[in-house]
Amino acid sequence: MRILMLTQFYHPAIGGEERHVRDLAGFLVGRGHHVAVATVWRDGLPEREVDQGVRIVRIKGLTQRWRGLFTDPNRTHVPPFPDPGLTAALWRVIASERIEVVHAHNWLLHAFLPLKRANGPRLVVTLHDLSLACVTKSAIHRGETCSGPALRKCAACAADHYGAAKGSITLAANWMSGGLERRLVDRFLPVSAAVAVGNRLVDGPTPWEVVPNFVRDDVASPGGAGDERLAGLPREPFILFVGDLRRFKGVAVLSRAYAGLEGAPPLVLIGRNCPDTPTQWPSNTHVFHDWPHDAVMHAWSRSLAGVLPSIGPEACATVLMEGMASGRPMIATRVGGNPDIVHHDVNGLLVRPGDSDGLAQAIAALAADEGLRSRLAAGARRTVKAFMASSVGPRIEAVYRDVLDHRRPAPATAAGIGFGDLCLPGAGGEDGG
Repeated sequence: MRILMLTQFYHPAIGGEERHVRDLAGFLVGRGHHVAVATVWRDGLPEREVDQGVRIVRIKGLTQRWRGLFTDPNRTHVPPFPDPGLTAALWRVIASERIEVVHAHNWLLHAFLPLKRANGPRLVVTLHDLSLACVTKSAIHRGETCSGPALRKCAACAADHYGAAKGSITLAANWMSGGLERRLVDRFLPVSAAVAVGNRLVDGPTPWEVVPNFVRDDVASPGGAGDERLAGLPREPFILFVGDLRRFKGVAVLSRAYAGLEGAPPLVLIGRNCPDTPTQWPSNTHVFHDWPHDAVMHAWSRSLAGVLPSIGPEACATVLMEGMASGRPMIATRVGGNPDIVHHDVNGLLVRPGDSDGLAQAIAALAADEGLRSRLAAGARRTVKAFMASSVGPRIEAVYRDVLDHRRPAPATAAGIGFGDLCLPGAGGEDGG
């Protein structure tokens, strides 16, 4: 099979989604498939290279040329509408690589929508978040879980998140593009039942099935043991948080919970600084930024337990799987896809989101009870087998085969616009998209 992955960021960018796409691409190459990845070009990186047998093509769009639109020049996000530059680049990649299946993982899929043809590549979309229904992708409104979309409410959230002008454009584009996605995508793959419900796929027009994120089978055997960053870790076992250091991930709740504990193990946080990252932390807290994946996995092997206190609907947290693969019990909040992975008192502990007292009690219980830790660690090792590449990868292959065997006709028009008018000349046909 000839497969093209679409992802706005890719290795060496750091993040769970980026790692998922790289691991999936590598798994598919190992199974004998031809795999290419189209991703947004970044300064200092080649336009084309081969990474572990995967052909990487970095493409440029018009929006990426306006660096002032982005707070981080190294993360020039793709808009929720077709960027003509990206669409033209994708057309060339699809033709030259003779692609049969396009597998999109985020808003870069919008650049492919004008190229969608009934006799062209099939389109599979993994939903890693709530972007199909929520312009901020998180379904958080004023610090609480959102009750559902509404024009005035969504406009306010978009303005707060992106700025007034950018927010209104992004909101309108995402609503319009969402309708096109539901008509043109051949199969949605939400990473959890919570993502399926949050994106309103249930009883919708597009076929879908839950396929979770996964980790490599050998994820708990990393290289890089001599990484100098590891010297900064506490010598004694510690409680470990890995992820973006942002409010959505519950780091402020974790800080309050830990500050109220006496004699607790050290707290270690490894993640990316964000605009809402706290500037002060309790004593005995160690904060590290932008570590490579191998170093993070070594940190897991030295930890006592892991914690993910997200306050919003976490989609399907790979970090929970990585901690469990390392044989560590996990403390997580009972939101989103977390309960699909962490089963209370079986492989970890679940607490209510935003409950700093409950979180503190869970940390204290694991720190004080070695027998509890050992029992939950054994449960973690058993559970994580279902979230490894050898279990999840073949399910994705089966989806590819199914969408090729049961082609879903693409509508001739959308929102009154003929797709032939949007495409480049000659973009139709078996190889052209």
